[in-house]
Amino acid sequence: QVQLVESGGGLVQAGGSLRLSCAASGLAFSRYKMGWFRQAPGKEREFVATLRLGGVTYYADSVKGRFTVSRDNAKNTVYLQMNSLKPEDTAVYYCAVTQGITSAYADMATYYHWGQGTQVTVTS
Repeated sequence: QVQLVESGGGLVQAGGSLRLSCAASGLAFSRYKMGWFRQAPGKEREFVATLRLGGVTYYADSVKGRFTVSRDNAKNTVYLQMNSLKPEDTAVYYCAVTQGITSAYADMATYYHWGQGTQVTVTS
């Protein structure tokens, strides 16, 4: 059974940093593309970042230059390093697996096996 468990969220002041982790089990992790999404209160879940096979990454415009997605296949874990955090980054952050094509990297419908999420709160 595939399981994704996010961790690393918390409360941070604007300008601060957090690193989220997503530990995967029950799948051949190195063979899968991974993604991060977030959902703020009252808003729809939105794409944040994805790490494709071969190390190619894509980011939402709102986080480009501030967030970095990476993975450690030996630990079956994908990370989201978040720097220069802003209050508008406040949301529950989720990781998920995808086998979707590159052109659909931001399409939530192509992701599955979602984790339970981790709360990130950025205060001004």
